[in-house]
Amino acid sequence: MQPLELLREAARRQLETGGIAAARESVDILLAAALGRDRAFLHAHPEYQLNSRELACFTAWMERRLRGEPAQYILGRQEFYGREFEVSPAVLIPRPETELLVEAALEKAGALRGSSAPVRIVDVGTGSGCIAITLALELAARGQAAGILAADISPAALALAEKNARRWQAAVEFQPSDWLDAWREQAAIFDLIVSNPPYIPESELDGLQREVREYEPRVALLAGETGLENYARLLPAALRLLAPGGWLILEMGYRSAAGVRDWFADWAAIETRFDLQGWPRVMLAGKKPLDARAMPPWTGRKE
Repeated sequence: MQPLELLREAARRQLETGGIAAARESVDILLAAALGRDRAFLHAHPEYQLNSRELACFTAWMERRLRGEPAQYILGRQEFYGREFEVSPAVLIPRPETELLVEAALEKAGALRGSSAPVRIVDVGTGSGCIAITLALELAARGQAAGILAADISPAALALAEKNARRWQAAVEFQPSDWLDAWREQAAIFDLIVSNPPYIPESELDGLQREVREYEPRVALLAGETGLENYARLLPAALRLLAPGGWLILEMGYRSAAGVRDWFADWAAIETRFDLQGWPRVMLAGKKPLDARAMPPWTGRKE
């Protein structure tokens, strides 16, 4: 059998020849999992030779990866905010960029620490539950009381999110809902509404990476003709459901921010957070408080 380092290089070349993105990372993730080791083992033991069981496992996973299936779905897991979450083709694979949304929500929740009541948060379109669960765990670690709801229209997504919440013992309640429709008869019940909605226009589907286009759930990717349709649904409902001084926090597509900025005329403040590539990635909209003078002015950088 080949030493580990030669096997790694041969597998990397195989993926690159097959047009698979992030070939080296994919090989290392799958190989480490087949060995039941962390990725540091691959670098520290280049001479190691796989046994027949390990090699059979790695070979089977490589065949799936060569067909374009994401490594996260092959292994059924993905790391987010330092924790491992179970994923499946029923949910979008969590991305590092979404951690910006979590950071923004933690910041705004922290500003409410002076309140005697728990901060009330809903994660709309929760998918794997990574946003809601992370918020629950991080706020609990900071000693801040919170009531966190997570909503999704997909029963399969909700079942997976609940499984992740049980694993991490996160205090999150789950609600079947088409966006915020479950609360259509209510008003002013949340302090924060967070969401990473689908924002890719249908016309851009063919231009997506094969892994995304063929394997991730289209209901979690595509937003309609313009890519702005879900924001149009969320904004008026969020304005009604947020308490005065509350915040709507949205992940955006790289071209979405300019398209929705004019829709915030009835909001008191807008902030934008940028990703490492300099794209506007998270938009925060503050609802007018009872005393409008208490809301901070615009603090985001214009595109």
